[in-house]
Amino acid sequence: MVKHVILWTLKEEYSDDQIAGIKAGIKSGLEGLKGVVPGLIDIKVNINPLASSNCDLMLDSTFENEEALKGYAVHPSHVDVANTKVRPFTASRVCMDYEV
Repeated sequence: MVKHVILWTLKEEYSDDQIAGIKAGIKSGLEGLKGVVPGLIDIKVNINPLASSNCDLMLDSTFENEEALKGYAVHPSHVDVANTKVRPFTASRVCMDYEV
């Protein structure tokens, strides 16, 4: 299995209400890919970091193998969520993929 973990920081221009909506949209969009993308075993988005955190939200996903992760990256449903719910609102992204 392969884990795919991403940490994002949102752009600073949003109000608290906008941030809540953006986070909810990212969470529902990405978690909605379970059962849609082949080889995606599990996907969760944490939108409630502790005050000690230096990022705004985290994706924690599990894939059958590295090929499934590569397929996820280009899957039309994932690309749509990334282009409409994630990329327009994020200032930074850090990713780590690893085998388990």
